[in-house]
Amino acid sequence: MALLARTLGAATAAFGAATALRPELVTVPAGLTDRDGATDRRTRVLVSLIGFRDVAVGTAMVAAPRGPALRWLVAVRAVSDAGDAVLLGSRLPHPAARAVSVAAAGGWAALCAYSARGAREPNPR
Repeated sequence: MALLARTLGAATAAFGAATALRPELVTVPAGLTDRDGATDRRTRVLVSLIGFRDVAVGTAMVAAPRGPALRWLVAVRAVSDAGDAVLLGSRLPHPAARAVSVAAAGGWAALCAYSARGAREPNPR
């Protein structure tokens, strides 16, 4: 069933919207704040852009027809999350934040990749 891929798409879109509006949802756990806990304006912009990326891909995963289109979107989601895991895991300033970010992004990448199995067939059986 494509239900898992579509559910992950909806969750991705919802979290992406929340992140676009409140980048602190990502910047605080990732350790991308100053000593006072504030997030630099440039970092807020970049995190918001990632949120909008997730809104676009997640919404498309919900709306795409089952088959090749949905499989490609799931692949985009999984590769995006895998890239996030690699970059955050290698570039964040604090080891604990790196570990949490790798677990979260890597877990979503794996879950999305797994969901591609149910997105394969154009006609449900």
